[in-house]
Amino acid sequence: MPARECSRTACSRPAVSTLTYNYADSTAVLGPLARASEPHSYDLCAEHSAGMTVPRGWRVIRVPGTAEASDELVALADAVRPRPSAPPAQPVEHPRPGRPPHLQVVRSPHE
Repeated sequence: MPARECSRTACSRPAVSTLTYNYADSTAVLGPLARASEPHSYDLCAEHSAGMTVPRGWRVIRVPGTAEASDELVALADAVRPRPSAPPAQPVEHPRPGRPPHLQVVRSPHE
């Protein structure tokens, strides 16, 4: 089985980690290379993994470990993904001085 390459354009180095995004929670999960390539994840080489940044306001969850820990990465990525059975969260305004409106806290109706 050939080694997977980095997903970054013009990079042909071997992939060592997998990056998964959860856009709904503004979260990126970076961990060991997943056992299988997924269409909504990105394989990264060591250099691109180390230099990975996310947009302002996003959080990064870095999962240490080796390829054997990739099942834990999948479980963590699944944990931060929205569940289809849950109703969508409704924005609740919590005005705070100096906080832009697009950064208001959103709470689930189940809290």
